[in-house]
Amino acid sequence: MTATPGVAVTSRLVELRLDGKVALVTGASKGIGKAIAAAYAAAGADVMISSRKIEALEAARDEITASCGDRGGQVDVFAANAGDVDAAAACVSATIERFGGLDILVNNAAHQVYHQTFDELDEQDLDRTIQTNLYAMFWITRDALPHLRPGSTIINSTSVQGYNPSPMIINYASTKFAIIGFTKALAADLAPRGIRVNAVAPGPVWTPLQVSDGQPSEKLDGFGDSSWLGRTSQPVEQAPAYVFLASPESSFVVGEVINVNGGAHVP
Repeated sequence: MTATPGVAVTSRLVELRLDGKVALVTGASKGIGKAIAAAYAAAGADVMISSRKIEALEAARDEITASCGDRGGQVDVFAANAGDVDAAAACVSATIERFGGLDILVNNAAHQVYHQTFDELDEQDLDRTIQTNLYAMFWITRDALPHLRPGSTIINSTSVQGYNPSPMIINYASTKFAIIGFTKALAADLAPRGIRVNAVAPGPVWTPLQVSDGQPSEKLDGFGDSSWLGRTSQPVEQAPAYVFLASPESSFVVGEVINVNGGAHVP
């Protein structure tokens, strides 16, 4: 085997650690975001978690801190509406002030409400979906970028809906498709600076989003049966992909989308 100059070739057991890293995770009071934050803290990172409701954030922080004990990183909270441009800047500033830097940005905040037909899709919900799922990602990435050093990572949450869209959530699926394009284009732009950009495409996942107008109640029975594993995933099953992409072990992974979907077909 011929090694790249300067790169040691060793056989080792890999333990994904994030000691000394600072992460900011949006949409992190519940579901996948909360699971990501918990996994990061358990791996040794200090984590700022953000979402709209301070009570839910504080409950998530307390649960994560209790689960990690003395072994994990510190967790703090910042309540912000992801779809507000000023809130994006404030969220980044709060992270820098609290932890002294930023190494990992996870754009996970999302809005999803189903509509039985395209005719029922109103502009108010369309605007909120685009603001939360796309604009927020652009804004917070822009504000975080001056603080990201070589070796930092940006991880975006897309979805299986970005590949296999459901007609009842056409607006949500459209944003998730756009996130894939954003990830790949931004990855090419930032790679020369030593900043890696990747994405995770979860689905199907059992989260509070599903039962809060994310899809009709009659669709919940059997949700996930179409996956090759015949079930939905839990948020904790999504988190390891985010840990891998944030860790030095993924140092040669750039512009990729990791599909964590139980075998659902993607093109």
